[in-house]
Formats: sequence, structure tokens, C-alpha cells
Amino acid sequence: MRAGASRAPRTRAPRRRISGAAALIGVAALLVSAVPAGAAVAADGAAPPSPGQVIPGQKTATPALVEGIREQAPHAGNAAGAARAYLAGRQDRYHIPAPGRDLTPVRTTTAAGGRETVRLQQKYRGVPVLGGQYVVQMERKDGDRVVTGTSGKYFTGLRTGTTPEVAEAVAVERAVDAVRAELEKKAFSGRGKGKDGGTGEEGEPSLTGASHGLVVLPLGAGVLTRHVTVRGMDPASGEPVLREVYLDARAGYPVLQYSGIKTFGTPGGIPASARAGTAGEESVTHRQPGAAQPGPGVPGSGVKLDGRSVELQVARDEGRNAYVMRDHSRMQNSSGNVLDTWDARGKWVDDVLGKWPADLLEFSSPTPAFGTDATESGAVDAHWAAGKVYDYYKSKHGRDSLDGHGMAIHSLVGVSDFGLPFVNAFWDGQKMVYGNGDAEYRPLAAGLDVVGHEMTHGVVEHTAGLVYAGQSGALDEAIADYFGNAVESDVYGIPVEDPDSGLLGERLCRTKGPRQCAIRDLNDGRNTAKHFLGVGFGTDNGGVHLNSTIFSGALWDAREDLGATLTDRIVYKALSEYLTPLDGFTEARNAVLAAAKALAAGPDDLRALERAFNAHGIVPGWELALGVDSDVLLARVNTADSRLGAGGAWWVAAKSNEDGSEPYSVWAGRNDGKGQLKLMSPNDGRFHVNPATDGRYVVWQAYGPGRVEILARPLAGGPVKKLWSGRSAGSSVAVDGDIVTFESRPRGGIRYVTYLRISDPSRTQSIGGGRYWRTYFPSVHQGRIAYQETRRVRGTTYAYSTRLRDVATGEDRVVQKATAETGLGPTAVTGKHVFWLLDAVPGDGRTALRRAGLDGSDAVDLSPESGPDALNISDLTASQTAVTVGARVPGPGPGPGLNNESLAKLWQFAADGAPQGEGVRKGRVSCNRGEQLSPAAAPGSQVVWLDATTGISNLVTRTRPAGRCG
Repeated sequence: MRAGASRAPRTRAPRRRISGAAALIGVAALLVSAVPAGAAVAADGAAPPSPGQVIPGQKTATPALVEGIREQAPHAGNAAGAARAYLAGRQDRYHIPAPGRDLTPVRTTTAAGGRETVRLQQKYRGVPVLGGQYVVQMERKDGDRVVTGTSGKYFTGLRTGTTPEVAEAVAVERAVDAVRAELEKKAFSGRGKGKDGGTGEEGEPSLTGASHGLVVLPLGAGVLTRHVTVRGMDPASGEPVLREVYLDARAGYPVLQYSGIKTFGTPGGIPASARAGTAGEESVTHRQPGAAQPGPGVPGSGVKLDGRSVELQVARDEGRNAYVMRDHSRMQNSSGNVLDTWDARGKWVDDVLGKWPADLLEFSSPTPAFGTDATESGAVDAHWAAGKVYDYYKSKHGRDSLDGHGMAIHSLVGVSDFGLPFVNAFWDGQKMVYGNGDAEYRPLAAGLDVVGHEMTHGVVEHTAGLVYAGQSGALDEAIADYFGNAVESDVYGIPVEDPDSGLLGERLCRTKGPRQCAIRDLNDGRNTAKHFLGVGFGTDNGGVHLNSTIFSGALWDAREDLGATLTDRIVYKALSEYLTPLDGFTEARNAVLAAAKALAAGPDDLRALERAFNAHGIVPGWELALGVDSDVLLARVNTADSRLGAGGAWWVAAKSNEDGSEPYSVWAGRNDGKGQLKLMSPNDGRFHVNPATDGRYVVWQAYGPGRVEILARPLAGGPVKKLWSGRSAGSSVAVDGDIVTFESRPRGGIRYVTYLRISDPSRTQSIGGGRYWRTYFPSVHQGRIAYQETRRVRGTTYAYSTRLRDVATGEDRVVQKATAETGLGPTAVTGKHVFWLLDAVPGDGRTALRRAGLDGSDAVDLSPESGPDALNISDLTASQTAVTVGARVPGPGPGPGLNNESLAKLWQFAADGAPQGEGVRKGRVSCNRGEQLSPAAAPGSQVVWLDATTGISNLVTRTRPAGRCG
């Protein structure tokens, strides 16, 4: 058992503004809260040495970067052996014990002049460490090797055990449950989209999990986890799902979860791309599709969507008696692999995500001149552009295909979103996939920068392998944007000083001009660190698109100052020889400067690079500039997927330790920030999460290696009482007086409301049960439980309703019935009203906040689903005075996507107020940037919530709402 939170967390007096830099320095911050990486600090607290020497690592004795050296490497049979022997012989600097056992080769690349780059994966007692990768750069001449630099992350402070206590099958089950719960937060139950619908029948879409064994998360002394990949389809949206879930191997709680799906467009469009593979893999296996035999390469032609005629490399396929989009020319002298383009029209996203449909065929033509069909589908653009991107990497950087070893390059064109327009593109570890576009956006292959972006994701995967979450994920997106734009600028001859040179996706539109059409702009002056947006991993994977232009904008400015040739070489060298999987903006700045020095860039060039980074705010300690307008009640919460509670004069929250490595404990504190915090949960190695309080009792869930329990304890003190034990429970736990209610989940996809009395927990009551009678989203006040119900009435016909049960009498009444197309969301109940969320118009990206009397009378929408002030609401809490919702301002659809204004914010309404549109307007609780999550209503209009503005999760409050935010 690891040490738990037996010591009260340090508190500070509330103040109006806080700085968020100190955040959690190190990898824990990046993984758990998408926090910006802090400035490098030496182990003894001293400032980092000057550039050109050694930059210490964070929370490790191993340097993050060593440059400007020329040290003899020991003789060994290969480069990896020489690199490991070198590190072993320099323990005074690197502090890497027994490199032969702890470091295993990932890949070795060679470049002109005998340069060798060796990537080594850290293992702790034989278990891979997520993001633990160290790089050794060497020069080889006449059989001797000279080390010229090193970089990366080797975590010297790991002390965790490596024997799991949670069975693999339990880990897979809980990973699937965690992903399902995350999807339910984003979309209400009651309906679905996709092949099997979402009617609640046995054929509904499913999620499946695959275990990848043990992985150590480098948080503090280390957290042993089981890594599970969950795949499937979101039953509400119909979107494909691919999640990487890491569960504590002793308690079975998901401590890290992020999407493996990458898109070109920001998440205002439809999710797509997936990235496969785990840390430490030598390479990704690529399936060679199709059964076509190689045919003779011949010159062909086609017309792009912009009307331009282009040459194509194609082949004669005798079996089909046609010419096909199959290019043998580019890799004929290396691997012999091909670059080909496949017709995926009629295929849906989930048909091709990580799969290869057996009936796919390459685009074909009776003559080498491909006609209108190939043009309008985007196939000509895709085939031509893939060749141009290959040529760029080959001619500019000597790279043979995406993996550097001539891997086949496959493009699938014309994919739809379940028969509807798909305005996005992705790389999934095997291939590029391009959506069919819509009335305004052409097929996504029409953008050369889009093709360059997606293919660069493949290059990143086979070099730095950046983890696609938080700051490292934003860096992945930044590099893909940079090289996508670099290829387009070179091919079209766009000068770097052209103000439109930084636009991405600007050629995709049929009617809009470039600036109105562009997805992102690397020349946007707002791309600076002070505009960093702190979000949870449930939003844009921790801001991978939202924050990417901070870094890509700096690189693009440098390209304008230094010229395309030198800057491209510097960025490519930084990517391929210096960066490692968990690097963020600060490490990437250091890597770029080190790469420039290695390329013998002059003093003026180095100053230009530094100016570019400085102008975008990427400087040591840049996080210090971030602040909020709220009062901190509990700093650095460091938990994943745990809600807050509030009642009476108290709040309750789950918290880990400073680096996020300990199991979570439940703490309680006063809403006014006064007094000492109270530890409510036992320190027993379990994860204690999702607490609720009424100001008298605290109730929460405890995740152990076998079961999930509901526990309770009086705020005044006393023993912890077990109320319930089961397979799984939802996050909707509520308590009022003697009554506790929550969701039971006896098996995958089944959920129903359970309630009991703290005084007699043996008399547990359930509402609903089984696959055809589901109840969910319970809330409780003064002996009444509000909840939602989906119930089959006959055949495939279901009834949907918001209901209220009186616990004392057993009376159960319908507050309001809903139509079959309505999704029903969270509830709240007070002494006078029932409040709930509903989505009556599928796919409009908006939800309504409805209020009714306890008897169902006087139902009104405080926030309607339609109109200019409509919101996309996903969370709800209420006091007698005010109703607070967590909501996004609906985005404009494909195009600009998410921004600060459209992130989850807290909005408040008067509980007794008139509906919007009748003279009453909603108001903001706080004007903080970034994401505001898990609101809990305190008395009056006060709210406590988890705020991610600074890139970490702080529990904060405001006693009065902010009103309007400018």
C-alpha cells in the first residue's frame, strides 16, 4: 500500500487573484491535468546552467538536455549498445543505473555524415515507463563513435512496486465503464445515432477493451497501472471511440484517460483520427492492403478540385483491366512499397478507423487520365498531394516515407459520418483518411496542408512519439501544422512574408475566402502563452488544438526571419533527434535551440529563434502570467474524473498528493475558506471519489481491487460506515438528511437509481432495472428523489420521462413526459422545483434547462434549446436561490471550432426567475479563461467548482456571480 493522504493538504488564505505557474512541476502535471510544463529546475533548486551545457531535468537527477559536447562512446557491436554503455560510464552526470536492463532500444536512425540518433525506452523493474525515453546523439567515423549530445526523460525517483493487485479482466471492465461514463457526461441517455441506433435494445453499440499490460506512470514515486485501449462507437453521437485508459493496478481506478483520436480540424467538427501503439514499441506494424499484383508504373494525369491539371504516377492493373492510383516510382529503389489512393466512398468513419475493409479498391480509370469522378471525390488531390509530401521529406530531410524506411503510404478518400458529411481528416497508424466534405467544405484531401499535416502525424509517431494529450499533444499538432504549411508554401511558391502563408485549410471552401475558410492561422497575434487555455482531457485531449498555435506560431515566425530552408532543417532535427514523448513547450524550445546550434546556426539566427519564442511567451516560467478571478479553497486537486459536492456551509472533494501519485482521499472544508480541512476517508489504498454532502454527512465511493463501495461519515466525526457494495456505480451520488441515492451499474450498459437510509442501509431500494427499464441522473432534497427514466412499453417503443419519488410514501409521479427523440440529462430538486436538462432536437448542439413545480405544473425553459442565447448544457446544480449550469456556447460547426468563449463555463439563473426571453438573462459565475467543471451549489448564489484556467485543477469559489464577461 502506498502512503495515503494522512497529512492535511496545505491551505492558503483566499485571495482575489492567484498565479498558476507553480502548478505541478513535472510529468504528473502534464498527464493528470494537462498542466503546462514548468521551467527546468536543478535538483538543488539552482537555476539551469547557460545554454550549450546541461539543462537539468524536472524532478529527476538525469539531465533533460546536454549539448555542445564531444565525448568518446565505448566500442560496441551497434549504436544502441554504444549509447547504453556511454550512459553507464557517466553515472555522475546521468544517474542511470544498469542501462542494459533499464533502457531498451526503441529505434536508431542514421543521417548524412555518419550521425546516429539512438532512442532508448526506460523500464522500471521490467515495466515500461510512460514517456520515459532518452536519446543519445552520436557521430560515427572510421568505426569510432563520438557522443555530441543527449536529451529526454529518465525518471530517477521511481520507487513503486510492480506486482498488480487488480486482475486484468477487472481492469478491462472498469476501463470500458470509465469510457462509457465519460461519453454519458457529454451526451444524454435516451437516444442514439449510428448503425444500431440507441434505443436500449440488445443490439445497441458496444465498447470493448484490450489490455496492453503494465505501465508505470512517472508521477512522484511512480504509479503502477494497467493500460487498456477501449474501442467502439459512442451510442449517442455515433462517433468512433478509441481511448487509452490507465488504471491504478492496486485499486483499479482510472487515473488517466485520453482519446487516441486525432483530427485535422479542432473539436467543433467530428472526431476522427486515431493513433495506435504504446511506449517502447520498436515500430508500428503496417498492413499491406489489397491483393493487387505490382503493375508497371506509368505517367497519368487528373484535375484537382481547384481546376488545376496535374501529373500523377499511376499503374496498370491487368486484373481490373484499368489504370489505378498506385505509385511505384517513389520507393522503387528503396523498399519497393507503393503510394496508393483508395475509394472509401460509402464507408463510414467507424468502418475504417484502425481497420481495412476487405472490399476497398484503389481509384481506377480506363485510361491514365483520371476523370471527373476522381476529381470530385478528392482522389486526384489526395494522390498528388501525398506524392508532394513524400518528395518534401525525401528531398529536404533525406527521409524515406513516414517511418524513414520506405513504408507504404495509403490514402482513403470519401469517408462519411454515417452517411452524412464528414468534414475532417486523420492518420490512424496505417493510413490517411479524408472526409467527403459538405456543401461548403470540399473533400479534405483538397488541402495540401491537410495532407501534409496528417502525414506529419505519421512522421511524429515514428520519431518523437509525442503523447497525444496535454502539452505534448499540442506540440504534436503544432509540428504537424508547421510542416503541413511548409509543404504547401514550397509547392505553391507562397512567400513566407505573405500574411496568408500561416493559414491552414484555407483552400477547402467552395465559396468562402481564405481567411473565412481557414481552420487555424499561425500568424494570429493571439497565439501567445498568455492565451493558453487550461482544459481537462475530456476537452480536446487537454487542449491539443486549442494551444497548438502558441508553439507553431513561434516556429512560423522563425521561418519568416530565418528563411524556409534553415528553419525547416532546425525543426526537423529537433523532432527527429531531440524531442521525446512527454515534452512540452519549454522542452521543445530548448530542443529547437539545441538543434540550431548543432546545425552551426549563427548568433543572429539563434537570436531570431529566441525572439520568436519570446514573442509567443514561451520563456522559462511563462505559466506565472496565468491568473483567475476566483478564490482558491483547495489547490492542486490532482484527481481524474471525480466530482465535487457542497451542502450547508461545507464543500467536499477528492484530492491526491502534490504530484498526483497517491490514491485519492476525500476532504471537506468550509465554503468561506476558514478553519482546518477535514480528512473524511480512510487511508487504505483505495481511491475515494465523487463525494457529496448535505452539511451533515459526507458520502462517497471507494474503488478497490474487487468492488466499489458507497461509504458515509458524519462531518462532525465518527466511524466510516459502509452503505453499499457492488460492481460499479455512476458518479451521481447525492445525500440529504438520512437518504442517499446513486446509480447502480450491475453490468455493462445497465444503470438504475438506488437509494437507502444511512440509519438502515440494509433496506436498499432500486428504481428500474434491466436492459429495458433504465433510470439515471438522481438528485435528492427533503425526502424526494428526482430522476430520469427510459422504459420499454412494447416492441421497440420506449417511453421517456422525468420523475419524482417520495421516499416516505413510495409515491412516484411523472413530472413531465418526453418525446422519443428527446435526450434527458441531469436533475436537481429543491423545496419548490424540479430542474433538469433535455435535448429535444437531435444534433443541434444545444440543450434546454427546464423547471417545473414538484407536481409537474408550470413547466418552463429557463434556458431554451433554440434562439441566439441557447447553450449546450451538460451539468446542473441548484440551491433554493440559484440554478447553475456548466455549458458551452454552441460553436459555428466546421471551421474555427473551439475557443475560450466556447469552452465549458458556469452560467447562473435565478431559481424563481422568468424564462430567458422574458426580460431575464443568464449571467456568468466567473470570467476565468479555460474550463470550469463540476459545479456544486452552496447556499444562496455561491458555487464551488474545479477550475482549469492555470492548467491545473484547483477547487475554487465565488460568493457572487461575475455577471457579464467582456
